Parts: sequence; structure tokens; C-alpha cells
Amino acid sequence: MSLPARGVARTKTVAASSARASMLRASRWRWLGSRFRGRSVVMDTRVQQAIAKSAPERARALQPLLDEHGAEMDRRRELTHEVVEALVGQDMLRLLLPRSLGGQEIHLLEFCKTTEALAWADASVGWFINQSNVSSATSAAAMPHEAAAAVFGHAREGLAWGARHNKSTALRIEGGYRLSGTWSFASGGRHTRWLGAHSAVQNPDGTPHLRYGRPDDRSFVFLRSDAKIIDDWQVLGLRGTGSDSYTVENLFVPDERAPARDAPEERREGGPIYTIMSTLLYATGFCGVTLGIARRLLESYVELARGKHSRSSSNAMAVNNAVQREIGQLEARLSAARAFLHEAVSQAYEAAAAGKLDVDLRMRLRLATTHGMNEATDVAIASYRAAGTTAILNSMPFERRFRDAMSASQHLQAMLPHIEMVGRHIIGTDNVIQHI
Repeated sequence: MSLPARGVARTKTVAASSARASMLRASRWRWLGSRFRGRSVVMDTRVQQAIAKSAPERARALQPLLDEHGAEMDRRRELTHEVVEALVGQDMLRLLLPRSLGGQEIHLLEFCKTTEALAWADASVGWFINQSNVSSATSAAAMPHEAAAAVFGHAREGLAWGARHNKSTALRIEGGYRLSGTWSFASGGRHTRWLGAHSAVQNPDGTPHLRYGRPDDRSFVFLRSDAKIIDDWQVLGLRGTGSDSYTVENLFVPDERAPARDAPEERREGGPIYTIMSTLLYATGFCGVTLGIARRLLESYVELARGKHSRSSSNAMAVNNAVQREIGQLEARLSAARAFLHEAVSQAYEAAAAGKLDVDLRMRLRLATTHGMNEATDVAIASYRAAGTTAILNSMPFERRFRDAMSASQHLQAMLPHIEMVGRHIIGTDNVIQHI
């Protein structure tokens, strides 16, 4: 893969004018994606104009705005109104939604390039867009068409929910369920009308409810106004996601809004996105986010090296052999991780489209996403440390993005036991296959 274009004049400081930053974005992201050729959908004129361009192109068009609002979103612990409106205007909440529901159902490779482009400017936005799109699309694909259209039929409708656990209850009753529990990490939930939750289902007597010969496990979609929101998102990074906790008690959720998202028996959409299923879709988008953060930090390191003379060295950074070597190595690592991700995504998507997605290809995508997130983390750390005291200044592009990178690195999708599982699969030894 060719390296990103570097046609930018050298400067003596990291800070640059907005015009120069725009040139930098354009030159370094031209290699993202081909055009989306999905059908037109019924929506307002602004959104119709937006989808004439590919999703990565639309993401890049948002970068100046996300740059401008990044610090404020970090401070507020939520996206600004201007950013939310821009995301809706660029139809960023329906990238993976089925075309039958007015969504774009774009290629998974286009999707991971989109989250990468968004995260280059602001990681919280990229994180929210991944979380909401995968949640909405996989839920809609397993819901009755009319119910899915009622929930996700407008360009403004996203979905936020927290991680699954074993302390909730979903009692099976006539026509639906009675749901109780508390969930955390509802990324973007301050900007969606709908929340969701995951739970095992119980019979009225408390015994596990069985369906399709196995314990019934479902996702439940309900209005945010039906939940008690807990403002507890006091964290290191990804602050703009506003990933609050929330509680419902004995909430009735009808059958049509309680999909078994990854159960093939209930999948109503046959596209490759929905065959790949939620776990690897999340992994792909989150890996794109971490690659975008790392790319921005590495670019900031390069710009700094062009003009800074470190007090700890006798040479300017630009002529320091160690700095030159490190930048070359970091570029190689980040580009290689990205290329591996794109290859694995394309292989999985094409196999899913042909009805041939097997365990080997799922394992390969699992490896590419987890490996990519860890490589991106290492590049982010190295770029931050190389910047010296410059990196700790709020006015410079390192500090907030470093915090975002560290927070993203702690997600389940980045955990190294996934790679150990893939290693066991390659060897052929005893293995518990999960998270694929």
C-alpha cells in the first residue's frame, strides 16, 4: 500500500491554520474508499445530497467541524448540537441499516474507513457512529419490518445500549417481556431517542426460557424516556461519547422490539453485513477508530519533528537518526495493520455475500481487528512520548487524543486473549471459540 501523501510545506510549530489543516486532511485521506452507489431513499433534501458521495468522503467533509468542536465535546462529555446536526445531515446514522428500511447498507470496508476518517478528527464521534450503526442495523435486521421502520425510519434515529451482563431479568409474558436491570456504557445515548439492553429471558417462575433448543437471549429496544439515566461518565478519554449508565424497572417491551439479533432463525435480512453479525461488526468499526486516532497522533509527531529541537538531544528532531528511524517504523506498523484489516474485512464480506463465510475467515477478521487495535495503541503511545512536554499541552493535538487512544485500548475488542484463541485455532489444539 502506498504511503499517505506528504505534499505539505514544513512548519516550525504543530499549530497550523485551518486552511492548511484542510489541505492536510484532503491529501492524506484521498486513499479512503470508493463511491457508494446505493439507491436513493426518501428523506429530506439535505440527506439526499449527502448520500451522493461515499461515506468516507462525507466523513472527511465533517473533519473541520469535528476539529473545531473536539475540545468542547470533551469538556461537555457529549457531542455538540452542531456536530449532531451535521452527522444527521450526512446520513451517518444509517450507514449499515438495511436498504429495505431506507438505509445505505454500505460495504463493511467502506464502513471501517468511515469510522477511521471520523476518528482522525474526533475519536468520540467515530466511536458513537460505530456503536450506533452496528446496534441499529443488527437489531433492525432481526425485527419485523414494520416495527423496524417505526424505530429506525428517519435519518435522525440512532440506538445506544450498554454491555450485556448476567444481573438483569426479562420475564416472558403474553405479547412481550418485563425488563429490569441497569446497564453501562451507552455510547451516544444522549443523542438518540432509543436505548436498548441485552438480557437472558426467564419464564414467570424464574426458570430460563428456551427457544430454538437453547437459552433465549435477546436485545430490547425502548424509548430513552422510559429509562432512568445515571450521569456517571467521568472517565479518562472518549469523553464526548457520554456513555452513561441507565436503569429500567419492570418495563414492558413488546415482542416486535425484542430481537434475537444474532440468531439466524430470526434474521430477516440476507445481506452480508447481517451474516457477519454484531461482534465482528463492532470490532471492525472500533479498529477503524483506533487507526484514525493513531494516524492523527503520528502525523502530529511528524509535524513536530519538522520544526522542534529537543533539549535532550544535540540534534534537531528532523536530522536525528533515531527519530527518523522511529517515524519510519511507526508508519510501517500502522500501514501494515490497516492493510491487514482491509484485507480481512474484504475477505469476510465477500465470503458472506457468497454464503461461504466460515470459521477460518471469522478468525482472520478477529485477528486483524484485535491486532490492529493493539498496533494502533502502540503507535499512539510512541507518538505521544516522542513529543516530550509539548504533548501535555491542551493547545496541542496530542493530549486529548492520547487519552482517547488509551481509553479505546481498554475495550473488550482489543483484549489479547482473542489473539490467543486464534493461535489455538491455527495450531489445532483444544479451543473455546467465542467473540467471532
